[in-house]
Amino acid sequence: MECPYCGFEDSKVIDSRAAGQGIRRRRLCLGCGRRFTTYERVENTVLVIIKKDKRREKFDREKLLGGIRKACEKRPLPIGTLEKLVDELEAELRESGKVEIPSSVVGEMVMERLRKLDHIAYIRFASVYRAFADIGSLKQEVDSLAGEEPALQLSFTPGGGFNIIPGSSGRRLRGRTSKEAWNDSQKAQKK
Repeated sequence: MECPYCGFEDSKVIDSRAAGQGIRRRRLCLGCGRRFTTYERVENTVLVIIKKDKRREKFDREKLLGGIRKACEKRPLPIGTLEKLVDELEAELRESGKVEIPSSVVGEMVMERLRKLDHIAYIRFASVYRAFADIGSLKQEVDSLAGEEPALQLSFTPGGGFNIIPGSSGRRLRGRTSKEAWNDSQKAQKK
């Protein structure tokens, strides 16, 4: 294993742990003495994606992750969320037992997960994937999201961080979240 810092080709494994569907290894470079982490995954049978024009292409996890990252760019999602999404999607594809999978199936699976995770990322991905013909079809898709809440909503805290509040809308009302406004209204009613 080549050291990412000095390029030395020998390292020592100092810790190994299970990580999702692979192994996380903590390594020590025998050249510079710095530590780094590597991840190993079992490579299963090759999945082939059938594109819209009937071309066949080897499933590329990094290409899929790159497309999802682009859709989620500048969205407040916790670190590791997208990798987990792709891990789950890849596992589901492999468990299906099929070797050849239409790209439309993969695209729909991604959109289903993004719709639950973040509506803006979903619309971004859907606008490229579905190639909306006009503004009316895009508006129809946005309107279908209006009544739904994403599974994950981030609410910023006074200390500069953020809390994950499942099911909360996180909408701002006069500088406060809807939850803060609700709490204030409840206090006012008690007085």
